[in-house]
Amino acid sequence: MSAPDPRAASTTGDAALRIGSIELSSPVVLAPMAGVTNVAFRTLCRELELARTGTVSGLYVCEMVTARALVERHPATMHMTTFAPEESPRSMQLYTVDPENTYAAAKMIVDEDLADHIDMNFGCPVPKVTRKGGGSAIPYKRTLFRKIVAAAVRATEGTDIPVTVKFRIGIDDEHHTHLDAGRIAAEEGAKAVALHARTASQRYSGTADWDEIARLKEHVTSVPVLGNGDIFEPSDAVEMMRRTGCDGVVIGRGCLGRPWLFAELAAELNGVTAPEAPDLGEVAQIIVRHGQLLAAHHGEMKGMREIRKHVAWYLRGFPVGSDLRQRMALVSTVDELRELVGSLPADAPFPRDGHGPRGRQGSPAQVALPHGWLDDPEEDVVPDGAEIMHSGG
Repeated sequence: MSAPDPRAASTTGDAALRIGSIELSSPVVLAPMAGVTNVAFRTLCRELELARTGTVSGLYVCEMVTARALVERHPATMHMTTFAPEESPRSMQLYTVDPENTYAAAKMIVDEDLADHIDMNFGCPVPKVTRKGGGSAIPYKRTLFRKIVAAAVRATEGTDIPVTVKFRIGIDDEHHTHLDAGRIAAEEGAKAVALHARTASQRYSGTADWDEIARLKEHVTSVPVLGNGDIFEPSDAVEMMRRTGCDGVVIGRGCLGRPWLFAELAAELNGVTAPEAPDLGEVAQIIVRHGQLLAAHHGEMKGMREIRKHVAWYLRGFPVGSDLRQRMALVSTVDELRELVGSLPADAPFPRDGHGPRGRQGSPAQVALPHGWLDDPEEDVVPDGAEIMHSGG
């Protein structure tokens, strides 16, 4: 299908993407990822976009938090809702299965000014979640899904806080739910919907089906439709928007070890030449900055445990020996991190094979569901035990 060039927004004074009251100058959204998109990573992405393009233009969403854990003020969950003082708009994603807890959590966000935007996650394919009827299992239960979305919207009435909804194509190839989910979300007052163009049974494997994003865009016309899946380069974002007509892109695994990707995306989608990928010397500086931000957020000990997985992503494809990689996988202080990256070959260019899929991929599998889950799609009973009591996915 044909669609306007997504870079055309740069020639007008209009926002590239409008989500309710929120106006973004680039149609790029950071997807929540457990153990990744905390305040440290979001701050780093924003700093790099500002340094490389002169502005911060997209939407950076925090790690997923559980509605019930938020309402009950679970300490770890409350820590995850930390935003930097300059962070705006503040975007929080909720995992929820229960309209009552959904309303309470959204009302808490409103009353305590915890965020400027609420996104709701109905895309998690993890077996421990779906076998209880949570995550990507929920949209199959159309009436329950409707009540959950309506509860969040009702809690934000009279405010400038938009509610958005993210989901997958469906449970598997025989049980697609995305068209109904998009229609229902828009009917209940969601200001945008986002589709991860895989089924839950695919998990993160195979290829995202962008044609289904195009179908959703044709089906849902009253609110923006965002596309997610297999965007690893700026050209991928341009191609997705061209092929599907979607209004924006959601970036997940493509930015692992590449927090500067948002600067490249913003430039490309606004018709500007994207900044060059960094050489290893600049990547080393970024690694140290990331470590400092993690240490400030978590404390040095936990912060250094967290940076280890990021280091593996940062160094992908670079000429770094196994001994140094192993030492960096055991780093325990910021000073040690700084010393180790100081021994990297600074002039090594960004590798050709440093692009492409990153993070977990796994293999397709049958989706674990509660007994009889597929019997009645209109059933609105809250699934027993599906309200997980921890956040982050």
